[in-house]
Amino acid sequence: MANTGKAKRIVLVSQDKAFVQETKSALASSDAFDLAAIERGVLDLRGELQEADCGAAIIDMDAARLDQVEALQRIIRRLEGKTPVIVVTQEFNAAAVRILVQLQVADFLVKPVSTADLVRSCLRALHGPGREENAESQIYAFMPAAGGVGNTTLALQTAFQLHHSVTRGAATCVVDLNFQQGACAEYLDLEPRFDIAEIENQPERLDRQLLDVMLSKHSSGLCVLAAPTRPSEMRSFNTEIVVRMLDLVSAYFDNVVIDLPRTWFPWTETVLLGSNKLYVVTEMTVPCLRHTQRLIQAIYDTVGREVKPNVIVNRFEQKMFDNGIRQADVREILGDHFAGGIANNYKLVREAVDRGVPLHEIDANANVIADLRRIILPEEVVAAAPKKARSLFGLGTGFMRKRA
Repeated sequence: MANTGKAKRIVLVSQDKAFVQETKSALASSDAFDLAAIERGVLDLRGELQEADCGAAIIDMDAARLDQVEALQRIIRRLEGKTPVIVVTQEFNAAAVRILVQLQVADFLVKPVSTADLVRSCLRALHGPGREENAESQIYAFMPAAGGVGNTTLALQTAFQLHHSVTRGAATCVVDLNFQQGACAEYLDLEPRFDIAEIENQPERLDRQLLDVMLSKHSSGLCVLAAPTRPSEMRSFNTEIVVRMLDLVSAYFDNVVIDLPRTWFPWTETVLLGSNKLYVVTEMTVPCLRHTQRLIQAIYDTVGREVKPNVIVNRFEQKMFDNGIRQADVREILGDHFAGGIANNYKLVREAVDRGVPLHEIDANANVIADLRRIILPEEVVAAAPKKARSLFGLGTGFMRKRA
C-alpha cells in the first residue's frame, strides 16, 4: 500500500502477536504513520525491509542473543543508512546497549513499551528530535533559596504539567543537576542512570544514543536525567560537560526543567543565562525570605538583568490569629519578583514522595496543583475558567480579575 498524504510508512518486524496489536493501536491514533507488519523473527528476514520502501523500521528482537544481533547488523548494512531502525527488546543490559549504540540504531526501547514512548520514538526516527525544525526548547530552572523548601517537588510537578499541557504539551525532560543530593529519580521511584563520571574526561562521547541510555523514563512518558547521588562527594564537574549535556537535551526535548542545587558551581551562571524562566523557591519564614532577597541580588550581580528571578513561595498560608509574617508582607518584600504562592498541603506531598508518584496521581484537583498551574500555565487557567453571569450593577467578572 502506497503512502498517502503526509503519512510515513513504518514497518514492524515481530513474532509477538500481542506486541504487533499494541503497536497498531498505538500508531493508529496518529495520521502521521502508515504501519505495515511483517510477522516474522529477525532471523527469518531476507530482503523484505529493503523492498518495503519505509521511512523507519521497528524490529522486535532479543538483544541478548548473539545470532539475532548479527542478523540485525546484516539488516542495517543492507539498509545503507537510508532507513532508521528502532529496536525493541526484552533485555536491557550494558553489553546490549554498547552493541546497539555501535550499530547506530535510531532508538531502543524495552518491553513493555508505553504508547507515548513508542510514538515519540517513531517521530524522532522520522523527523529528528520530534519537534518543529528551528523551534527552540523552553528551559525552566528551579533554584532553592534554602534547604527543604520543596524545590524538587515543584520542579517535577511543573514538568508533568508541561508534559500534559494543552498549549505547551510536548516532549519534556527533567534534568537533576544536584549531583550530591539530587532526589528527582527517587521521588518518582526511578533508577538514576546518568553516570557523569563515565564521560567526565570525554564529554564528546555524550551523543544522542548515549543520552537515550542514560535517561530514566517514567510511565507517563516524562524523561528524567539524574545521576546516582553520592553524599560523601562534593565535586564540581567541568562546565563543558554540563553545557554539552543541556545542549543535547534541549535539542531532543521541547521542554526542559532543571532542578538546581542550592550550592553555586562554576557552571551555575551558564545554566541561569541559558534558561527561559528562572524560578526561585522559598517559604514564608523571615530567615528564608532574607535568603531569597540575598539570592536575587546575587543572581543580578552574577548574570546581570538578563535573567529575572521569579519567586514561588511554597507553603503560602495565613493562619487566623497568627502574629507571624503575613501574605501581604511577603508580597511587599518580594515586589515584582513574586510569581505566586503554593498552598501548604504537607499530607499530599508526603504521601506522593513516600509512594514515588506525582502529586496528580493522588489528587488531580489538589490546591497545590492548581496554584502551580496558575504560575506555570496562566493561559490555560484563564481559558478553563467558567464565565460568570454579568452582575446587576454591570461589574461583571472584571472586578476581581487576576493578571495573566
